[in-house]
Amino acid sequence: MSLAPYGCDPASSRGRLHPEDERVQRGPRDVFQRDRDRIIHSVPFRRLRGKTQVFVAPDGDHFRVRLTHSLEVAQIGRTLARSLGLNEDLTEALCLAHDIGHPPFGHAGEDAIHAAMAPAGGFDHNAHTLRVLTRLETPYPRFDGYNLTWETLEGLAKHNGPVADPTWALAEVDADFPLDLASWPSLEAQVAAIADDIAYDNHDIDDGLRSGLFTLDDVLEVPLTRRCWDEVRARYHDVPDERLTGELVRHQIGVMANDLLAETRRRIAEASPASPDDVRGAKRALAGFSPEMAAEERQLKRFLYARMYEAPPLQLVRTRAQALIAALFSAYCEDPSRLPEPRQRTSNDRTTTLRAIGDYIAGMTDRFAIKSHEQWVGPAELPEGF
Repeated sequence: MSLAPYGCDPASSRGRLHPEDERVQRGPRDVFQRDRDRIIHSVPFRRLRGKTQVFVAPDGDHFRVRLTHSLEVAQIGRTLARSLGLNEDLTEALCLAHDIGHPPFGHAGEDAIHAAMAPAGGFDHNAHTLRVLTRLETPYPRFDGYNLTWETLEGLAKHNGPVADPTWALAEVDADFPLDLASWPSLEAQVAAIADDIAYDNHDIDDGLRSGLFTLDDVLEVPLTRRCWDEVRARYHDVPDERLTGELVRHQIGVMANDLLAETRRRIAEASPASPDDVRGAKRALAGFSPEMAAEERQLKRFLYARMYEAPPLQLVRTRAQALIAALFSAYCEDPSRLPEPRQRTSNDRTTTLRAIGDYIAGMTDRFAIKSHEQWVGPAELPEGF
C-alpha cells in the first residue's frame, strides 16, 4: 500500500542529531528501516528477554517477557500501519523500542528506583528509553547513543500524547535535539501506543489463564470478552473450551484492531490532515478506539488489575522485588566503587551518583539483579512460581 499524505516519509525526515558519513551505507535501507535495525541489533533490546512483563523472568518459560511482548506489539502495529497507509518501518521501530527503558521486575522495579532517585529527580521508564538510546549506549565511534532519527525519538517521547512537564531525563534529550514535546506525535506513534494496549490486554488474558490466576468463567464476566467468546463458540460449537482460549485471544485482538481502524479512519476524514505536521498540529489524537470500545477496554483493564496485576501472589512478588531493588540501590550508594568501572563517578555530586546508580540498575535483567543482590547484600527472597 502506498504511503498516505499524513504518513511519515523517510525522504522528508528531520534527520539525525549527529551527521553521518553517507558513503557508509550497509544495504538499500531508508532512515526508518535503519532505525528499526539499530534497535533490533542493540544490547538493550536483547536484554528485554530477561525483564519482567507481568511474571518474574526466571519462572515460567511460556509466559511473556518484555521482549516477546515487544515483538507482539510490533506485529499488531505493522498491520495497523499498513491498513492506514502509514510508514510500517517507523511504526515497527517505535513498537520494538517502546519498553527498552524498563528496569528489572517491571513496574515494581520502576517504583523502587523512582523512590531511591527522588533526590535526583526520580525515574520514569519512558524517559529512560530515550536516555538509553541517546546517551548511555555507545556502539558507534563518533557519538553516544544510536543516533536515531527525529521522528523515532519524537514518537518514543510522545507516543502517549503531548508532554507538558518532562522529567529531567527527557528534558536533557529534548535540550539536545528538540522534539516539539507540546504537540501530538505522528500517527505512527499513536498507532504504536494503541498496539501496545491491544497486545497486553490480550496476552495478559492468555498468561492469566495459563498461570491459574483466574478462570475462563472469571474473564467471561467482562462484556467485551463475553461477546468475543460467544462469537468464537458459535463458530466452533463442537470444540472443547480448552482448545478455544487461543482463538478467543486472536479474535479479540481482531475485534479491537478493526474498531481502531474504523474509528481512526473516521477521525482522519474529519480532520483531513495533509501531512504529518497536520497530525502533530491537531487538537486531539487521531488514532483511537470508538467510545464504545474504549469503555469496554477500560472494563477489561479493571478486571486485569483486580484479578492479575494486583492479585495476592503477584503483590507478594512485587513487594519482595521492590525490597530487593531498594537494598541493591542502597548497597551501591554505600560504596559506588561497587559499580563497574565505566559507571563509577569521581564527582562528589549526589545527583550524579544517584543517576549513575539508577542507570546501572535499570539496565539489569531480573536474573542479574538477583545475582547482584546476592553479591552485595545477601540471598534474594522471591516467591517461587511468579
